[in-house]
Amino acid sequence: MTKTRLVLFDAFSTLLVPRLPVYVQYSQTFKPYLGTLEPSAIKTSFKAALRQLQMDNPAYKSGAEAWWGEVVRRTAIGAGADPADVDKHLGKIVPRLLTRFSSKEGYRLFDDSLPCLRDLKELDVRTGLVSNTDSRMHLVIGDLGIASYLDPVLLSEEQGVEKPSKEIFQRACHIAGVQLDEVLHVGDELKADYYGAKKVGISALLVRRRGADGENEMKEDEEDLSRVDVVSGLGEVVEWVKQKNNA
Repeated sequence: MTKTRLVLFDAFSTLLVPRLPVYVQYSQTFKPYLGTLEPSAIKTSFKAALRQLQMDNPAYKSGAEAWWGEVVRRTAIGAGADPADVDKHLGKIVPRLLTRFSSKEGYRLFDDSLPCLRDLKELDVRTGLVSNTDSRMHLVIGDLGIASYLDPVLLSEEQGVEKPSKEIFQRACHIAGVQLDEVLHVGDELKADYYGAKKVGISALLVRRRGADGENEMKEDEEDLSRVDVVSGLGEVVEWVKQKNNA
């Protein structure tokens, strides 16, 4: 049986998570400029704005700062802020949020992330990152102390293509010098991570952490996980690799 030589990870909700919920951090940043906005309204508005921009302008083709600026603008207005106030202060709000979400001020590792990366390294299994995000992720993983474990790192802004495209997975394998059947991909998005990897011939595990940190085990009401290989934490990824490589 072919052994696993490379484990690729998604970033958000897989290795790392916002230190506080995104809508709380947005609310804190908005307040000096826009007053108090209801966090629940920000949460709903942010999800809608993010989803629409991901559909309309994938892989940050307008540039990450402009892309996120539009997400922030739509989020604030959708949560009830006065559009004129938003446009007046957007030039201060957006840089503040971009900076916050470029470091451990905005993010933290899950408790099992660093142990997992260390354990895989001890097993002589390479680890990398494939994430639908912008180049600030280099700063985030550096500040969180895991950059040295992750090679290659492929980010959709830099690659001009994003999961579930086959191309981004193929590029990661090519850069690492491994065959598709020697790779495992771990992520929390059913379409982008699990089926994206499966369609290119890569093994996949869907990580769905219990509770709020993982945004609950079912992300969409219509999801069918009955035939999906699901793990609830990264310790299970290490055990999967051990079993595969010792078979």
